[in-house]
Amino acid sequence: MKKDKKGNLTEQAVIEGLKKHFPEPWIDLKFSNPFQLLVATILAAQATDKKVNEVTAVFFKKYPDPESIAKAPLEQIENDIKQINFYRRKAKLLKECCEAIVKEFNGKIPDNIDDLTKLPGVGRKTASVILVNAFNKPAIVVDTHVKRVSQRLGITESNNPDRIEKDLAEFFSKENWIFISKAMVLFGRYICKAKNPKCKECALLDICPYDKKNL
Repeated sequence: MKKDKKGNLTEQAVIEGLKKHFPEPWIDLKFSNPFQLLVATILAAQATDKKVNEVTAVFFKKYPDPESIAKAPLEQIENDIKQINFYRRKAKLLKECCEAIVKEFNGKIPDNIDDLTKLPGVGRKTASVILVNAFNKPAIVVDTHVKRVSQRLGITESNNPDRIEKDLAEFFSKENWIFISKAMVLFGRYICKAKNPKCKECALLDICPYDKKNL
Protein backbone atom coordinates (compact mmCIF):
# COMPACT_ATOMS: atom_id res chain seq x y z
CA MET A 1 0.00 0.00 0.00
CA LYS A 2 1.66 3.23 -1.09
CA LYS A 3 1.16 6.95 -0.91
CA ASP A 4 2.33 9.28 -3.64
CA LYS A 5 5.67 11.10 -3.51
CA LYS A 6 4.15 13.83 -1.34
CA GLY A 7 2.94 11.29 1.18
CA ASN A 8 -0.69 11.80 0.26
CA LEU A 9 -3.42 9.26 -0.30
CA THR A 10 -3.87 8.08 -3.85
CA GLU A 11 -7.06 6.90 -5.47
CA GLN A 12 -5.42 3.64 -6.50
CA ALA A 13 -4.22 2.91 -2.96
CA VAL A 14 -7.68 3.44 -1.47
CA ILE A 15 -9.37 1.36 -4.18
CA GLU A 16 -6.87 -1.48 -3.70
CA GLY A 17 -7.40 -1.43 0.06
CA LEU A 18 -11.18 -1.46 -0.22
CA LYS A 19 -11.03 -4.34 -2.71
CA LYS A 20 -9.04 -6.43 -0.25
CA HIS A 21 -12.01 -6.26 2.12
CA PHE A 22 -14.85 -6.11 -0.40
CA PRO A 23 -13.80 -7.27 -3.88
CA GLU A 24 -17.46 -7.50 -4.93
CA PRO A 25 -19.35 -5.11 -2.65
CA TRP A 26 -23.07 -5.50 -2.07
CA ILE A 27 -25.96 -3.66 -0.43
CA ASP A 28 -27.56 -5.17 2.67
CA LEU A 29 -31.09 -4.10 1.72
CA LYS A 30 -32.92 -6.82 -0.21
CA PHE A 31 -34.67 -5.79 -3.44
CA SER A 32 -35.55 -7.10 -6.90
CA ASN A 33 -36.15 -3.87 -8.82
CA PRO A 34 -35.77 -0.07 -8.54
CA PHE A 35 -39.21 0.33 -6.95
CA GLN A 36 -38.38 -2.09 -4.16
CA LEU A 37 -35.04 -0.41 -3.46
CA LEU A 38 -36.73 3.00 -3.34
CA VAL A 39 -39.21 1.74 -0.74
CA ALA A 40 -36.53 -0.05 1.27
CA THR A 41 -34.23 2.99 1.28
CA ILE A 42 -36.99 5.30 2.52
CA LEU A 43 -37.84 2.81 5.27
CA ALA A 44 -34.16 2.39 6.21
CA ALA A 45 -33.73 5.93 7.54
CA GLN A 46 -32.90 5.55 11.25
CA ALA A 47 -33.74 1.86 11.07
CA THR A 48 -31.61 -1.26 10.65
CA ASP A 49 -31.40 -2.96 7.28
CA LYS A 50 -32.22 -6.24 9.02
CA LYS A 51 -35.54 -4.91 10.32
CA VAL A 52 -36.35 -3.31 6.95
CA ASN A 53 -35.71 -6.61 5.18
CA GLU A 54 -38.03 -8.41 7.59
CA VAL A 55 -40.82 -5.93 6.89
CA THR A 56 -40.36 -5.68 3.12
CA ALA A 57 -40.37 -9.46 2.71
CA VAL A 58 -44.09 -9.28 3.46
CA PHE A 59 -44.73 -5.72 2.27
CA PHE A 60 -43.64 -6.30 -1.33
CA LYS A 61 -46.07 -9.20 -1.72
CA LYS A 62 -48.92 -6.87 -0.85
CA TYR A 63 -47.54 -3.83 -2.71
CA PRO A 64 -45.80 -4.97 -5.93
CA ASP A 65 -45.64 -1.54 -7.61
CA PRO A 66 -46.06 2.22 -7.02
CA GLU A 67 -49.74 2.10 -8.04
CA SER A 68 -50.59 -0.30 -5.22
CA ILE A 69 -49.12 2.04 -2.61
CA ALA A 70 -50.61 5.15 -4.21
CA LYS A 71 -54.11 3.64 -4.04
CA ALA A 72 -53.82 2.19 -0.53
CA PRO A 73 -55.31 3.98 2.50
CA LEU A 74 -52.63 5.70 4.58
CA GLU A 75 -53.72 3.88 7.73
CA GLN A 76 -53.24 0.54 5.99
CA ILE A 77 -49.70 1.42 4.92
CA GLU A 78 -48.92 2.58 8.46
CA ASN A 79 -50.13 -0.72 9.86
CA ASP A 80 -48.04 -2.69 7.37
CA ILE A 81 -44.78 -0.93 8.35
CA LYS A 82 -45.47 -0.26 12.04
CA GLN A 83 -42.42 -2.31 13.08
CA ILE A 84 -40.21 0.38 11.52
CA ASN A 85 -39.11 3.52 13.40
CA PHE A 86 -41.13 6.64 12.49
CA TYR A 87 -43.59 4.49 10.57
CA ARG A 88 -46.30 7.16 10.37
CA ARG A 89 -44.04 9.69 8.68
CA LYS A 90 -42.54 7.05 6.41
CA ALA A 91 -45.97 5.75 5.39
CA LYS A 92 -46.97 9.30 4.41
CA LEU A 93 -43.76 9.76 2.41
CA LEU A 94 -44.19 6.41 0.66
CA LYS A 95 -47.74 7.21 -0.36
CA GLU A 96 -46.86 10.73 -1.57
CA CYS A 97 -43.78 9.43 -3.38
CA CYS A 98 -45.69 6.70 -5.18
CA GLU A 99 -48.52 9.09 -6.07
CA ALA A 100 -45.92 11.34 -7.71
CA ILE A 101 -44.34 8.41 -9.55
CA VAL A 102 -47.72 7.38 -10.95
CA LYS A 103 -48.73 10.93 -11.88
CA GLU A 104 -45.44 12.35 -13.14
CA PHE A 105 -43.54 9.29 -14.39
CA ASN A 106 -46.24 6.86 -15.51
CA GLY A 107 -45.52 4.52 -12.62
CA LYS A 108 -41.83 4.06 -13.45
CA ILE A 109 -38.93 4.94 -11.18
CA PRO A 110 -36.78 7.73 -12.69
CA ASP A 111 -33.19 6.81 -13.50
CA ASN A 112 -31.57 10.22 -13.06
CA ILE A 113 -30.81 12.25 -9.95
CA ASP A 114 -32.76 15.36 -10.96
CA ASP A 115 -36.06 13.51 -11.36
CA LEU A 116 -35.46 11.23 -8.38
CA THR A 117 -34.89 14.15 -6.03
CA LYS A 118 -38.19 15.70 -7.10
CA LEU A 119 -39.98 12.82 -5.40
CA PRO A 120 -41.25 13.28 -1.82
CA GLY A 121 -38.92 11.61 0.66
CA VAL A 122 -36.04 11.27 -1.82
CA GLY A 123 -32.90 13.30 -1.15
CA ARG A 124 -29.53 13.01 -2.87
CA LYS A 125 -28.41 10.10 -0.70
CA THR A 126 -31.49 8.01 -1.44
CA ALA A 127 -31.35 8.95 -5.12
CA SER A 128 -27.68 7.97 -5.32
CA VAL A 129 -28.33 4.63 -3.59
CA ILE A 130 -30.98 3.86 -6.23
CA LEU A 131 -28.82 4.97 -9.17
CA VAL A 132 -25.81 2.94 -8.03
CA ASN A 133 -27.54 -0.24 -6.88
CA ALA A 134 -30.69 -0.48 -9.02
CA PHE A 135 -29.57 1.16 -12.26
CA ASN A 136 -25.80 0.59 -12.09
CA LYS A 137 -25.24 4.26 -12.87
CA PRO A 138 -22.35 6.29 -11.42
CA ALA A 139 -23.24 8.39 -8.38
CA ILE A 140 -21.71 9.00 -4.98
CA VAL A 141 -23.56 7.86 -1.88
CA VAL A 142 -22.82 9.93 1.21
CA ASP A 143 -24.24 8.29 4.31
CA THR A 144 -22.95 8.30 7.89
CA HIS A 145 -20.45 5.53 7.10
CA VAL A 146 -19.04 7.18 3.98
CA LYS A 147 -18.81 10.48 5.85
CA ARG A 148 -16.80 8.92 8.68
CA VAL A 149 -14.45 6.99 6.39
CA SER A 150 -13.85 10.01 4.15
CA GLN A 151 -13.00 12.18 7.14
CA ARG A 152 -10.70 9.64 8.76
CA LEU A 153 -8.82 9.08 5.51
CA GLY A 154 -8.46 12.83 5.05
CA ILE A 155 -10.36 12.92 1.75
CA THR A 156 -12.63 15.58 3.23
CA GLU A 157 -12.66 17.84 6.25
CA SER A 158 -16.31 18.79 5.85
CA ASN A 159 -19.43 17.66 7.69
CA ASN A 160 -21.67 18.87 4.87
CA PRO A 161 -22.92 15.99 2.67
CA ASP A 162 -22.85 18.10 -0.50
CA ARG A 163 -19.26 19.19 0.15
CA ILE A 164 -18.25 15.62 0.99
CA GLU A 165 -19.81 14.43 -2.26
CA LYS A 166 -17.80 17.03 -4.20
CA ASP A 167 -14.58 16.09 -2.42
CA LEU A 168 -15.13 12.41 -3.19
CA ALA A 169 -15.98 13.23 -6.81
CA GLU A 170 -12.68 15.09 -7.11
CA PHE A 171 -10.66 12.33 -5.44
CA PHE A 172 -12.15 9.35 -7.26
CA SER A 173 -12.54 9.04 -11.03
CA LYS A 174 -16.12 8.58 -12.23
CA GLU A 175 -15.45 5.00 -13.32
CA ASN A 176 -14.92 4.11 -9.64
CA TRP A 177 -17.98 5.85 -8.20
CA ILE A 178 -20.21 2.77 -8.26
CA PHE A 179 -17.58 0.66 -6.52
CA ILE A 180 -16.69 3.17 -3.82
CA SER A 181 -20.33 3.99 -3.12
CA LYS A 182 -20.91 0.33 -2.27
CA ALA A 183 -17.55 -0.51 -0.73
CA MET A 184 -17.17 2.56 1.51
CA VAL A 185 -20.59 1.94 3.08
CA LEU A 186 -19.60 -1.64 3.92
CA PHE A 187 -16.12 -0.59 5.02
CA GLY A 188 -17.57 1.97 7.42
CA ARG A 189 -20.20 -0.44 8.71
CA TYR A 190 -17.96 -3.46 9.30
CA ILE A 191 -14.33 -2.24 9.53
CA CYS A 192 -14.02 1.51 10.13
CA LYS A 193 -16.75 1.59 12.77
CA ALA A 194 -17.71 4.70 14.71
CA LYS A 195 -16.69 2.98 17.95
CA ASN A 196 -13.84 0.49 18.19
CA PRO A 197 -12.79 0.53 14.52
CA LYS A 198 -10.98 -2.62 13.44
CA CYS A 199 -7.73 -0.84 12.64
CA LYS A 200 -5.57 -3.95 13.13
CA GLU A 201 -7.52 -5.71 10.36
CA CYS A 202 -7.67 -2.70 8.06
CA ALA A 203 -6.02 -2.91 4.65
CA LEU A 204 -5.81 0.90 4.63
CA LEU A 205 -3.93 1.12 7.95
CA ASP A 206 -0.58 2.11 6.43
CA ILE A 207 -1.99 5.07 4.54
CA CYS A 208 -4.63 6.21 7.03
CA PRO A 209 -3.84 9.53 8.78
CA TYR A 210 -6.53 9.05 11.47
CA ASP A 211 -4.88 9.93 14.79
CA LYS A 212 -7.12 7.87 17.06
CA LYS A 213 -6.45 4.42 15.66
CA ASN A 214 -7.65 1.43 17.67
CA LEU A 215 -4.41 -0.55 17.84
